[in-house]
Amino acid sequence: MAIGFELVVNFGDNIEAAQSAALTDPKPWVLHAGTHRIRLHRPMLTTAGSYIELSILPVAVGWGVGLDGSLPRFRLTAAELTELGHQLYELLAKFDGYVTARVGWDPESLLDPVELKTEWSEELAGGSLDGLVLCEKLHSELGLGDDYVPLQPGYRWIPYRGEKPSSLTAD
Repeated sequence: MAIGFELVVNFGDNIEAAQSAALTDPKPWVLHAGTHRIRLHRPMLTTAGSYIELSILPVAVGWGVGLDGSLPRFRLTAAELTELGHQLYELLAKFDGYVTARVGWDPESLLDPVELKTEWSEELAGGSLDGLVLCEKLHSELGLGDDYVPLQPGYRWIPYRGEKPSSLTAD
């Protein structure tokens, strides 16, 4: 089973915005994590249930990611992953027309608005889903407060607090 550290973006049914974001060329994007220089895989578009999803994975950071082939994996600390995560959010700030987004280890499960309303309402209201980005319309529909701050025009979030040491980190 693959476990990816990635940026995942839900574009709803906005195919034009998703395609525009997917055309982002990651080749000039070399991210830094401590002393490591990490490239990005080309963005991948898929259909996830009723919405279009875009994933951007750093090369050789996840566990068992097929795109990495036989490349040796970077063993990053929580602080280095946090640095990488902040840079993925900088990339997200270049996109528009999406509904939800998040950076982290396999964040796809938190991007479906229906599941957010039904399964995650307490966590949303309590602000414990740090790093989750919501479009203004969804933020309003969910009745969330001012603790969700602007990330960029049209989007709110509980700021990303970073990664913690775990079995997925080098510390």
